[in-house]
Amino acid sequence: MSSVRRAAAVLVAVSALALTACGPSEDGAAGGAGAPSATPPASTAPSTPVKPTPAKPAESSKPSGPATPSKPVKPTKPAGTGSPSTDPDYDVFPCSTYDVTFTANLAEATTSSYLLKITNKSGKPCRVIGHPIVTFGDLDGQATQRGAAPGIEDAIRLAPGESAYAGLMGGLKGATSKTVSSIAMTMDTESDLKQVPLKASTPGFNVSPDNSVTAWMDNAEDALSL
Repeated sequence: MSSVRRAAAVLVAVSALALTACGPSEDGAAGGAGAPSATPPASTAPSTPVKPTPAKPAESSKPSGPATPSKPVKPTKPAGTGSPSTDPDYDVFPCSTYDVTFTANLAEATTSSYLLKITNKSGKPCRVIGHPIVTFGDLDGQATQRGAAPGIEDAIRLAPGESAYAGLMGGLKGATSKTVSSIAMTMDTESDLKQVPLKASTPGFNVSPDNSVTAWMDNAEDALSL
């Protein structure tokens, strides 16, 4: 009888082991670590696809030819600079009273004639043009021109320190004549250039309609002989 009970107990134990091996585990049934998850894993949102940048074609490796030397640039000629004139007097301007000193010396007492003299005091040459313009003290009018004057091409070139001369003839005394103690002179510049009149002493000079003055000369003799 005891043998039968022991055999029955063994069978029960074997059956229990068989059921444990074939059935789900306690942890799986209760949702333990071995059980599959009820919530599917969160899906990662697909990122925006990056557009592939086409590769830049490689530069040609063809060797370049020999460098061509650049042509030298010809310097530009400054504006307004022309060839210098061959005329040495092309830039010599007419003399004005600012360029000269002035004197008047009695040359002939009987005719009351005076020798007029100018001397270039500037540091550059100037041209002596035409006749001197002579006025008499505070009196109106001026001496009339006597004789022809050389043209501009033949005008006297007065270098610094050089002199030119003219002859001033006094008039005959008469009922209407007057005397002055000084005269004033300006130069003919063939322009409206303003000048300061240069004065010279001429005591007892007789002023009348007969007064006249020669053109500028390069010597005193010619100035008094015309």
